[in-house]
Formats: sequence, C-alpha cells, structure tokens
Amino acid sequence: MQYKSIIFDMDGTLLDSMGMWQQLDRRFLRENGIEPPDDISEIVKKMTVDTSSAYFVERFRLPMTPEQVKERIEQLAAEAYQEKLPLKTGAKEFIEAAALHKIPCAIASVTYPALLDAALKRLGIRQYFRCILTPDSGTEGKHAPDIYFETAKLLGTAPAETVVIEDALYAAETAAAAGFCTIGFRDASAQADWAALSAVCSRTVGSWSELNNPAFFAAFRTV
Repeated sequence: MQYKSIIFDMDGTLLDSMGMWQQLDRRFLRENGIEPPDDISEIVKKMTVDTSSAYFVERFRLPMTPEQVKERIEQLAAEAYQEKLPLKTGAKEFIEAAALHKIPCAIASVTYPALLDAALKRLGIRQYFRCILTPDSGTEGKHAPDIYFETAKLLGTAPAETVVIEDALYAAETAAAAGFCTIGFRDASAQADWAALSAVCSRTVGSWSELNNPAFFAAFRTV
C-alpha cells in the first residue's frame, strides 16, 4: 500500500507538552480550592476543551461558567505555548523531510487553536502544514472520526491513503477504526497504554528518528 499524506497530532506527538497539561489541571483546581483527584489528567486528556471545561464545572461545582473555565485554562497555558514548550527531539527534521518528499501534511488536535498557532509560529513549522483542524473547526473531539475525515478531505486523500500519527490510545483507536493507517508515538504520559497502543496501530515508534529514513518515505507517493 502506498500512502499520500500525513496527519499529525500535536500535544505529546510533535510537542513535548503533556507534562505541562497534567500540572495545569492540578494548578487550576487548586487555585479554586480543590485538591485534584489522582486520575484527573487521565480523564480530561480524552476530552475536547469545551467538554473538559463543562466537566470541571459539573464535577467540582465551580461557581463559573464553562466558558470562564476555558478562558482561565487557556490563560494558564498561554505562556508555555508562546515561550517554552519544545518540539519532540527530531520532530522538526522529520517534518522538513516530509516537505522535501512533497508529502501533504496537516495537524488534527483538540488543543486551543490560539495556543497551537502561537507554538507553531514560534517553532518555525507552521508553513509545513496545509491545514490545522481542532474541534473549533466544527468537528467533534477524537472519540469520533470526523476530525480525521475532514482533515483528510482537505488534504485530498482517502483514509486508507492517509497516515495518522498519535500518542493517545483513544485517538489512535478512533483513527484505526475509521480506516486510517495509524502510527503510535511513545510519550511518557501514556506509558501505561503502550502495549494497547502497539496492538491498535500499524506501527509504533519511540522517536522521530525511527521514521525519518528512506524506507518510510518510500511508502508515499505525492498527490
């Protein structure tokens, strides 16, 4: 099978940011006088921004609207995206290699669009992606395949011709069930899911250097 395009996840796949998000969940709850449950990060990492904001309000009976929660969490995360969070080692080199091979690339993410845009511009890679889709684009989160279907449509490729690279098990399960070729990327925040991720995906890798080679790119033909 030859492929034509790549859809990247952002947080935990391209960007080394999951540790920050785990601390941010706890920081937000503590500033509202709540001791964070041990599993809170595991729960909300599977949600969209809107869903997690509503969840915080309902579960912890916060005297805030979901929109206010969303705005505050975005404020807390803004500095990290604008100034600090690094790419995973080898990610930029891989993206540049994909561009040299004329492979259409896109990002499908459930993170705040403004934060994504700030990080991509700071890191100097925004120009390599034909499109960036988030739930704010009108799609659901990654429990449903719509975000992948819409991204592939914008790239001009069918699911079976499209490689999706994800670190989160639930997202990889969605993409694989929808007919995409799915590659699982190892992130420390999801180590407990590694065996399951390996079972779901066509391939799993622990670093970008494992993919940045002629054999991988030989599986693509440009559209």
